[in-house]
Amino acid sequence: MITCVGGPTPGPGEARQGRHKQRYSENGARLVAGCIPVRVTGDGSDPSNVQVLLVSSRGGKGYCLPKGGWEDDESVEAAAKRETVEEAGVRGVLEEPGLGQFPFARGKPLPADGPSPPGCVAHMFVMHVEEELEVWPEGHERTRRWFPLLEASARCRYDWMRSALHAWMERKGWSDLLEQAKGQAPIAGMVCDQPSDAAAAATALASSTDADTSTNGASDSVEA
Repeated sequence: MITCVGGPTPGPGEARQGRHKQRYSENGARLVAGCIPVRVTGDGSDPSNVQVLLVSSRGGKGYCLPKGGWEDDESVEAAAKRETVEEAGVRGVLEEPGLGQFPFARGKPLPADGPSPPGCVAHMFVMHVEEELEVWPEGHERTRRWFPLLEASARCRYDWMRSALHAWMERKGWSDLLEQAKGQAPIAGMVCDQPSDAAAAATALASSTDADTSTNGASDSVEA
């Protein structure tokens, strides 16, 4: 099932600010909602016809999925759509049910002998994009770019976001692609503004297998 097209159509600088309405779980974890924005051309059962929209993290240090705080005056679906239009400037249709909950750490990790912080829990959905806004609230501080599925998996800055994307691949029954995605090395580094090129992506994926990716997992402790 899918929900109706939604999400507000705000102008520049109209993203919600502050955390006075932020939802938290019973154990103090911050609740987050977000989307995997996708577009499909041709046969939707063929993963080669699917692209994923990623946005740059603040500072341009990598790509991520749009997400943000789930507030107490909205449903989780509304929060996911709002955050997606604020960060990525796209609106569309949500697949139902959602992909699930994906926990991740927040802030700087405490010393090994210290208590564990509550962290965050992200409720993630797949959005089939129907509208790309030319101007959106965070367009002045983020770039957006479409990637093939496999490259999108490699370029996700955070492991938990990659897990959400893999969960969708598994739901769709794309087992061969999922195996490739899990086996490839993440592509770390600064955001590139050039259009995605399949051949260049394949070269980048191949050359990245020997790269040191030890910092990628640790990046889960810092929010975009």
